[in-house]
Parts: sequence; structure tokens; C-alpha cells
Amino acid sequence: MNYVWAASAAMLLIAALLTTYRTLRGPSTLDRLVGVDAIVAIMICGLALWVAVTGDTTIAAAIVVLSLVSFIGSIAVARFRVRDDQ
Repeated sequence: MNYVWAASAAMLLIAALLTTYRTLRGPSTLDRLVGVDAIVAIMICGLALWVAVTGDTTIAAAIVVLSLVSFIGSIAVARFRVRDDQ
């Protein structure tokens, strides 16, 4: 079972590296916003993997808070970006 956890962590690490590269290289603000959202989603998956490995459910609150903050931030940036376009 340890191989499954290690493989999952390795895939999340590779996804985070590729997404970080794409976020830094993105030509527009909205591309970078999508990249940051993807990085936050990968972080949430990493925390969920940690909960599954350790069995410690106290981190579940952090997962919920991180997802809510990410959602509010995405909405704020999208609204700001729409105002700039008009």
C-alpha cells in the first residue's frame, strides 16, 4: 500500500511542477488565474492524500477553508478582469 501512496504523491508533485511552469509562462492574466486555481486544487489533493495516509482528520477543516478562499479569490480576479476589458 505504501507504493500507492508514493505513486500518488509523485504524480501530484509532477502535476504541481508542470502547472507552475505553465502558470509562470502564461501569456494572459486569465491563463495565470487558471494555473493558480489548478495549483490550489493540487494542494487540496495533497492534503487529502495526507489525511488518507495518516488518518488525521483535523486537516479536513483546512481543506474546506483553502477551497473557499480559492473560490472567492478566483471570483474577485475574474470580476476585476472583466471590468478592465470593458
